[in-house]
Amino acid sequence: MYERGGAIPESHSGLYFTRRTIVKNKHLLELIAAILLVVGGLNWGLIGLFQWDVLGSIFGDMSSLTRIVYVLIGLSAAYKLLKALKHKTS
Repeated sequence: MYERGGAIPESHSGLYFTRRTIVKNKHLLELIAAILLVVGGLNWGLIGLFQWDVLGSIFGDMSSLTRIVYVLIGLSAAYKLLKALKHKTS
């Protein structure tokens, strides 16, 4: 592959990711997914207890932005579920 500290070949100068960059991005994805799951869980708890949709109050009742946040929360849940299932089988 490439020598440590060596120059990146001209043919590979566009997108170049090191293992360190990939690991940092993976940790960032984990952090974002965890935050979204906490926000979603707290929001559903408040809806169940007090019939108060915090996200709807902040971004508008079922506005485009609210729906995007809900979709991101759902994708985070799916990501964490698939990761847990993969970890369980390996």
